[in-house]
Amino acid sequence: MITREIQLTAQITGAPTLDHFTVAKTEVDGEVLVRTDQIGLAATYLELMRADCTIPVPAWQPGQRVGVATIGTVVRSDSSELAVGDLVQSMTGWSEYSAGPAAQYMKLDPVADPGYYLGQGPTAYYGMADVAGAGEGDVVFVSGAAGGIGSLAGQIAKCLGAARVIGSAGSPAKVDYLVNELGYDAAFDYHDGSSVERLRELAPEGISVFFDVVGGEQYQAALQAARPGARFALCGSLSSQLGDAAERFPAPDHAAAQASGIQLLPFSCYHTPDQIAAWWEHFSTWLGEGRFVYPQTVIKGGVEDVPQAFLSLLQGSYRGNVSVRLS
Repeated sequence: MITREIQLTAQITGAPTLDHFTVAKTEVDGEVLVRTDQIGLAATYLELMRADCTIPVPAWQPGQRVGVATIGTVVRSDSSELAVGDLVQSMTGWSEYSAGPAAQYMKLDPVADPGYYLGQGPTAYYGMADVAGAGEGDVVFVSGAAGGIGSLAGQIAKCLGAARVIGSAGSPAKVDYLVNELGYDAAFDYHDGSSVERLRELAPEGISVFFDVVGGEQYQAALQAARPGARFALCGSLSSQLGDAAERFPAPDHAAAQASGIQLLPFSCYHTPDQIAAWWEHFSTWLGEGRFVYPQTVIKGGVEDVPQAFLSLLQGSYRGNVSVRLS
């Protein structure tokens, strides 16, 4: 079968543009044929498009299909494991159809919103619960709190018993969203004055957990506003993602952290079966209890619209987890 997919035209060295992507027609064939219904987007994909990719997996090459997580429907199957009409998740990327062995696809239980499966919950849960060990009495600060990971991480901290959760975001509307819709105790616009002053105002006793997806000035502010012995779960550095590798992932200030006994805990989440299962166990419980909001932005369009949606995500245009529902 001939399908349309998004390929990389050249590896990215500076700011990504639409010229880095092209729509190509390719043939797909395999034991199972799946129609792609929804495509998940994440800022971390940008790193896999770079010539100096720092993630320990192969970077995407020019002429190769890009993207990772998708939800789709089986339309043809020669496998006893999957039937026509089954909802499946795969890592087959930005294409209208995919095909391959049945083992490449994970059968999903029907849920109220299939977009739940495309979120970054495993990363948020692993970082907040397992890496930072957030729990009773903690004062938690989440940078980039309106994004896909941050919008989940703050709610996870609340559900784990944190005494106070503070978030930073890039606009007054996002600040309002964090407090009034996602249940953050307080939030601030990092464009509005000194972040360290806002943190000291909102957490005068100091923060004990920092979940960082931004880096840069907000990381430095957290260092100055942290209690001795605070735990810093370092997930990313979006504030500097357009530089070279050293600038995108600057080395944490170990000396300043050690002086205050702060634990620096850089981590990556590979969405292993155990990590996914841990997230789903807690997420489904909290959602059923009415304690959790699943924040997402769903863009409707064709596969040709996915690159622009991805660039808009990188520019901070959306809230929560972002996906494209193919129509």
